[in-house]
Amino acid sequence: MTAPRARAARRDRRAILTGLAWTSPWLFGASLFMFLPMALSLWYSFTDYPLIEEPIWTGTSNYARMPDDPTFRRVVWNTAVYSAISIPACTVLSLVLAALLSMRIRLARFFQACIFVPTLVPLVASAMVWMWLFNGEFGLINRLLALVGVRGPTWLVDQQWVLPSLVVMSLWSVGQSVVIYIAAIHEVPRQLYEAAVLDGMSPLRRFFHVTLPMISPAILFNVIVMLINTVQIFAVPYVMFKRPDGQNPAGHFYTMYLYENAFVYGQMGYACAMAWLQLLVILALTAVMFIGGRRLVYYRGG
Repeated sequence: MTAPRARAARRDRRAILTGLAWTSPWLFGASLFMFLPMALSLWYSFTDYPLIEEPIWTGTSNYARMPDDPTFRRVVWNTAVYSAISIPACTVLSLVLAALLSMRIRLARFFQACIFVPTLVPLVASAMVWMWLFNGEFGLINRLLALVGVRGPTWLVDQQWVLPSLVVMSLWSVGQSVVIYIAAIHEVPRQLYEAAVLDGMSPLRRFFHVTLPMISPAILFNVIVMLINTVQIFAVPYVMFKRPDGQNPAGHFYTMYLYENAFVYGQMGYACAMAWLQLLVILALTAVMFIGGRRLVYYRGG
């Protein structure tokens, strides 16, 4: 090896060691608190682990048990239906609000703040407020419906209305998505709108043919974030639909059943298997969105 190449190799080694030294706190913390627990949970998912005894290897029995578990099938269905309704509803509402607030209207900043503030409220506090709003006897929503002659349902008890009430509540927290969409809309080049006006496009057509394609990366980002959050929904239904005899079946979701298996029923192995299945499903759905995004999402300069 020649002298210049040896000096270059030493510089590269020093650069690598310097980088490892600077990132070592993160590497240590991530290894101890993320990668090691993940590896242990993967191991536990193949065991019978009641927490107070040593885990016993059972192979894939925890995974094979899931299709025959009626509660598992129910929570999967509830979570899937809620995600399938909530994500499109929140996306449409966010886009409409962002488009309206991006127009030159008075007090736009004030309305943006009003829409964003609910996202700062803790989930449990929000759930308590909505429990009062949805109360079948004293709730504000049913009182308003009574003014127009409509008898409101028992939102928190009737199994047919549990999921709709949760979807309505999910619209309460669209503020973060609205802020991102407003920022994306402001980045759309003005020349495109000017050209669309010269072509005689109406405001609605400009929104569909100019705005939406140009902010499609932001839409993809928000949909993925909402997917991750909805699949892991826990705190709000746990507070709103808890009954003296247990959870309302219509308000029972995947992560809640995972938690109950781990810390209520003492079936940590089964809970770990559910956690890994949940992770794989989220990764698969995210990958599908990215693959679909290659045809539907427009990246400037890409």
